[in-house]
Amino acid sequence: MSKHFKFKRGLDIRLKGAAEPVLKDAPVPATVALKPTDFFGLIPKLSVKADAEVKAGDALFFDKYHPEIRFTSPVSGTIKAINRGERRKILEVVVEPNGKNEFRPFPVSDPLTLSREEISRRLQESGLWPFIKQRPYGILAKPGIAPKHIFISGFDSAPLAPDYEFIFKNDQAALQTGINALTKLTDGAVFLGLSNKQSNGIFSSLKNVTVNTFEGPHPAGNVGVHIHHLSPIFKGDIIWTVSPQAVVYMGRLFKEGKLNLSKVIALTGSEVKKPQYYKTIVGAELTALLSNTTKKETHERYISGNVLTGTKIDPDDYLGFFDQMVTVIPEGDEYELLGWALPGKDKFSSSKTFLSSLFPKKEYVLTANMHGGERAFVLTGQYEQFLPMDLLPVYLLKAVLTNDIDRMEQLGIYEVVEEDLALCEYADTSKIKVQEILREGLNIMMKEVG
Repeated sequence: MSKHFKFKRGLDIRLKGAAEPVLKDAPVPATVALKPTDFFGLIPKLSVKADAEVKAGDALFFDKYHPEIRFTSPVSGTIKAINRGERRKILEVVVEPNGKNEFRPFPVSDPLTLSREEISRRLQESGLWPFIKQRPYGILAKPGIAPKHIFISGFDSAPLAPDYEFIFKNDQAALQTGINALTKLTDGAVFLGLSNKQSNGIFSSLKNVTVNTFEGPHPAGNVGVHIHHLSPIFKGDIIWTVSPQAVVYMGRLFKEGKLNLSKVIALTGSEVKKPQYYKTIVGAELTALLSNTTKKETHERYISGNVLTGTKIDPDDYLGFFDQMVTVIPEGDEYELLGWALPGKDKFSSSKTFLSSLFPKKEYVLTANMHGGERAFVLTGQYEQFLPMDLLPVYLLKAVLTNDIDRMEQLGIYEVVEEDLALCEYADTSKIKVQEILREGLNIMMKEVG
């Protein structure tokens, strides 16, 4: 039965530079790369060597502890480089496309006629399995374990987030096929969370899903918030989360018999000349796209993802495996004398500190400047204002800092990952690295509890 949830806690950061509903083809990337660092807890083992020829769908590397989980090439071409870091850690496997669009073939099938084992095997062989994340911990889902439920969020509420209704407007058939495949992987339900504004959108007509609607500021679109209110995670529970883009990839695999990882991303931010949507591919090199689309009037911060949880990249870096947007904002390395003492008509604040609070619809140019350094971690009551979940985030983070496993369990560490507390980090006057601390806690729990 469908439910509606309305949240008051949270915050919409009103940034300039939202993408207009215009779609263009991005320049063909010179190279494409998969980065093992995009996957928490992964220890990769190579399947290829430099200069090897590969087709789209051929394995580049696999998980050391789960060899059946493969990470496959998005394009056909030649292995140009295998970049390594300290202790020969694999950082990137770089493929140079040959322009032939050669695909490794997979059977065309209706997933409703296949067994759970067959669907699972095809997702692993094709390289689509890594798109499935497991809660708790936000890590790769483990094959052979049926989750309690599967959750999909059909909207993104983060700052400058892309419009999923626009991105997937031509992918309704693939979405339905992908959902049909997911229904065979769980004995529970496939939950689809929608915004209250999507009542007549492309997601609303999908079948074999339990649809629930959510209303309120960010993080209302976070799948973690949906899980908390519909099926809270306790010790021993396993929940899978899948993005709409991954559902489309799965649908294409079963409908077309090939690994088609083309995607539409939003290029956003105040430093972009014309924020809009571009069609590209997973792991695309961003050099050509960013070279002519940004203003370059200031020192720019390039982010693969959104401003709260995205990864800082160089303009010649690669699109993150899971990212649906690229954001460009000012770096903010020009300092303002006594800036904190000014009325702040053009400054956004999570509180009513500045005069800007009198203009609730105004958009702002915000920088990456933290406006201060780390201070004492004290109880302020700030965090609870930005988290629509029945948790005590400050006590949870202090339990992590003291390595108190029992307290972490009691305070709900199984229910959250970094994106759920990202707003707390943004609003924190103490400048605490909330997401970094939480990931340390999740790593401790994985090591000690499993």
